[in-house]
Amino acid sequence: MEGGGLGDLFGDPEELQRRLGEFAEQMQGAQRLAWADNAIKLAVDLTVAAIQRSNIQGTTSEQAEQLRSVMAIVFPEAVTLVREAREGLQ
Repeated sequence: MEGGGLGDLFGDPEELQRRLGEFAEQMQGAQRLAWADNAIKLAVDLTVAAIQRSNIQGTTSEQAEQLRSVMAIVFPEAVTLVREAREGLQ
């Protein structure tokens, strides 16, 4: 029996190391994608919740102004979350 040992069980050690490295890169990519998805979902949920909690009343013009006021507060936070999510994917 030539060689023996655990090296024969898993094949070429360098090939095994290369494959493990590729697997680790894939996992990191999946984690970045999941984080980005969560950040974007949070941005959407934040925006929806802020608008739902608003007590929008009055004429159409008044309602539009009230919605713009809410968005002026919420939008920068949502943009920051989405920007960070996009940077995490690069």
